Amino acid sequence: MYLPSQEGINTYSQMNPEPEAIPEPKPTVLRIEEPNIPTPPASKVFDKPPEVTTMNKKRDIPEGLWTRCDSCGEMITNKQLDEQLKVCPKCNKHFTADAKERISWLADEGTFEEIDSDMGSVDILKFKGVSAYTDKLKAYQKETGSIDAVRTGFAEIDGNKVGLGVMDFNFLAASMGSVVGEKITRLIEKSTKKKVPVILICASGGARMYEGMFSLMQMAKTSAALARHAEEGLAYVCVLTNPTMAGVMASFASLGDVIIAEPGAMIGFAGARVIRETTREELPKGFQTAEFLLESGLIDMIVHRKQLKSTLSNLLKFMS
Repeated sequence: MYLPSQEGINTYSQMNPEPEAIPEPKPTVLRIEEPNIPTPPASKVFDKPPEVTTMNKKRDIPEGLWTRCDSCGEMITNKQLDEQLKVCPKCNKHFTADAKERISWLADEGTFEEIDSDMGSVDILKFKGVSAYTDKLKAYQKETGSIDAVRTGFAEIDGNKVGLGVMDFNFLAASMGSVVGEKITRLIEKSTKKKVPVILICASGGARMYEGMFSLMQMAKTSAALARHAEEGLAYVCVLTNPTMAGVMASFASLGDVIIAEPGAMIGFAGARVIRETTREELPKGFQTAEFLLESGLIDMIVHRKQLKSTLSNLLKFMS
């Protein structure tokens, strides 16, 4: 058996050296620096983000050109609404109208002669509240162009001479204060002297709280004047518009020889919610509407605004 000598082993080792060990690569560490984003204050964290406007957004409707019917949602041009006597052409809703408009619809052209046009309310109780009574009056006088909530005078309706009073709901909800009661009473008394019938277009939210008992006294004063008017055998027709409530309804608005109402008008004394909570009973469907009261016998007829003048004319001829 052959065994290599030690010298041969060394010579072989020198001729075939062992390969050097390859060092293991060092792991590369990537350092990602965080951006320097400032922390928002606590009050800004929950702020509503800004609205983003797009080109697809519908254009706003210019003010003063259109009116949306709050009953059916129909968009009506103001010109068309005026031509329709403030009645929606789609659902027949009767919009609120001011005293000047109603007079122009009823009286023959150029025949209306206003009386007591300079009579205005005063703050006799020095009422204090969120805003002073005098400030309220000045604001509504500027907004409506009227001194108070009723216009009275004499006019002709298809040639029939009448005493005509028209309440304006746009003026402090046509609440009845001393001036409203006094102007209506004077109209009735002057009509009695002239031997002409009286027509009152009624609309009101009730007594004017700024005048306290002075307001409530107008209920008795106007009713007494109408009683004297009736004693002379003279006619009185009242037209109830939306809304006619509280002290006005409890006095001259319910004393007509003929009581007419516009379609859908709210008519009553206390509000439906107050009655429901007091009686603790469910109220009938349509409670306090003109249609409900016609069925109940409180009013005599419901007349569309476009037929009101001709209806009044026929009644005046029949009752004269």
